[in-house]
Amino acid sequence: MSEIKSARRVFEILELFDRLRRPLALGEVTAALRYPASSGSALLKSMVALGYLEHDHASRTYFPTMRIAALGSWVQDALVGDLAPLMQSLRRATGETVILATESDLFAQYIHLVHAEQPLQFAVQPGTRRPLAQSGMGWLFLSAHTPDEIEKLRRRINAAQRSKITREELLRRTTAVRAQGYAFSKGAVSRGAGIIAMLLPTPRHGRRLALGVAGSLARLEPNEEKIVRALRRVIARAA
Repeated sequence: MSEIKSARRVFEILELFDRLRRPLALGEVTAALRYPASSGSALLKSMVALGYLEHDHASRTYFPTMRIAALGSWVQDALVGDLAPLMQSLRRATGETVILATESDLFAQYIHLVHAEQPLQFAVQPGTRRPLAQSGMGWLFLSAHTPDEIEKLRRRINAAQRSKITREELLRRTTAVRAQGYAFSKGAVSRGAGIIAMLLPTPRHGRRLALGVAGSLARLEPNEEKIVRALRRVIARAA
């Protein structure tokens, strides 16, 4: 097993625990991730030896240790920090799910969410990624780049996926976002759902951040002006 494959599998195992949130047996891990039993067993034993998983011999199950919880605890504070209460106020003002996202390579990645009482029709969790060239958050982040930077990213995106994005299409999307000061994607990722999003003016720890209000288009479209005003108020307070 190569070092790169081993590293990827470690994170896949941790993400599986994050999704299921319960002790898992070897067979459950290997079945869910389609690993050979021998390599799955060796990897879990290594993670136990390093202190990242604990093994219960009676139930023959594995579970993350507090070392895992401590590893990333500072990241939440560094990137979210004082934005968390502002996101709560935005949720109260709009009644919709509020998303904090950052630009991550060729994706927009959600790093913190405040869910509405009426949840989204599709599963969205921290860590969810959306393609830069094919999502509202993505177009928003691209709008902060120069045309030359956008073209370089477009070429990388096209090299990494089957469907190709034209230069004209991407410039049209980003120009429209730049002109109105926010992105409003309608059904770009999930049919009948959308997001209205704005960039925060100041990066944090060198990362561009954006706030978005996501929900059903049946609610977002008639309330677009109200949501945009609420976003602007919250972003002004954050700045």
